[in-house]
Amino acid sequence: MKIAVTGKGGVGKTTLASTLARLYADEGRPVLAADVDPDANLGLALGLTEEEVNSIVPVSKMKELAKERTAANESNTFYKLNPQVSDLPDKLSKDCNGVKLLVMGTVDTGGSGCVCPEHVMLKAILSSLVFRKDDVVIMDMEAGLEHLGRGTASMMDQFIVVIEPGARSVQTFGRIKDLARDIGITKVKVVANKVRDKSDEEFVRTHIPPEDLLGMIHYNPQVIDADRKGLSPYDMSPEAVEEIRAIKAVIDAQQ
Repeated sequence: MKIAVTGKGGVGKTTLASTLARLYADEGRPVLAADVDPDANLGLALGLTEEEVNSIVPVSKMKELAKERTAANESNTFYKLNPQVSDLPDKLSKDCNGVKLLVMGTVDTGGSGCVCPEHVMLKAILSSLVFRKDDVVIMDMEAGLEHLGRGTASMMDQFIVVIEPGARSVQTFGRIKDLARDIGITKVKVVANKVRDKSDEEFVRTHIPPEDLLGMIHYNPQVIDADRKGLSPYDMSPEAVEEIRAIKAVIDAQQ
């Protein structure tokens, strides 16, 4: 199972991604969680300490490794565009509560972007995750729609768009669904987060087709407290975990 969790910034992508990862790990499944958000905080949500998270070097910063795998050097402007990287997720990931965490980072570029060794290696690693046949792979994507334009997660089984009960979040879902279709992904589902009351529930059900809605996570101050303390919501909010467990059951039933 290969899932990309996406949505606008601040909607709760990381809470959903990290809790799903730990729920699958609790079942004894091999789980790899890839943090593809430049503002990487999936490690904290999985249960690492701030010191442990700060000690992780993102893959995007491993310039020497990128040069080695792509055969790039100062005197050679040509390098491999399909480097061998299948061994790297296991070598570079950090174990946390049964989950292998892979912090991807991002390549700092100006203008329209870059095709550099680091970028090539990042894309190759992301593509290789699809071929981990027995693994559950969960990507915590960067906020917004840029990754869809680049096709970063084009080989994932499905997208889960996290929304809040509001018109702008619903509009974002529609745009993501259209862009995902352009890169061949037709399975785009929704999880509504920070749902406060019956009126929020009704808003979501009115604006999201029932076949697209995986479930709802209600507003929970314990999740906010966990974020403030740099702790895992999985360890701090049993109510939210149970709601996400129900969402997981729907995901599993649709496989």
